[in-house]
Amino acid sequence: MSAEYTVDLFTTLDGFAAPKPGTWGGYWGTESDEWLAHRRRQFDADHHMVFGADTYRLFRHFQDIGVESDPWVARMLGSPTTVVSSTLSEPLGWANATVAEGDAADVVARLEAETDVPLRSHGSVTLNRALLAAGVVDRLQLTIFPVVTGRTGDDPIFRDGPDFELDLISSTAFDGGIVELVYRPTVLGQGRLRQV
Repeated sequence: MSAEYTVDLFTTLDGFAAPKPGTWGGYWGTESDEWLAHRRRQFDADHHMVFGADTYRLFRHFQDIGVESDPWVARMLGSPTTVVSSTLSEPLGWANATVAEGDAADVVARLEAETDVPLRSHGSVTLNRALLAAGVVDRLQLTIFPVVTGRTGDDPIFRDGPDFELDLISSTAFDGGIVELVYRPTVLGQGRLRQV
């Protein structure tokens, strides 16, 4: 068995993963029906999700307060999930979710060896920066929303991360100016650790 690990990040054109609270709506107010349908299709297949503790807490909060989610989010949150954390313990109170302690790269390598179901992480910026630096990310999927948030952007996705080269696998443009880019990353100085 061997599974690929995809990092799935939303970003503004200037590289922020989120807006500061109270400044923009979800998807920076730019989602389109075409893009939402595409997201739903991406989560039709089975996935095993991997989150860091902060992203788990955020999604758990959304579930606790009963925020209505898009169908792709509901599908994502219903998938088997591993939360990489040294601060959380089981039970998590989230169906199909378990905690894995230890080095995140070791956790992902173990999951890759144990399953042939694709591994995917959405958000979890800090966790995925570390995994990019370790060279264990097979695909980097960036959804770029057509906004610049120089004053209101929060959580720069690549701050303090490694330098890496990107080989473009696919690009898709959607109504409203959203663009999805899928890359194969290679950390500079390490050479390609794995071929897809």
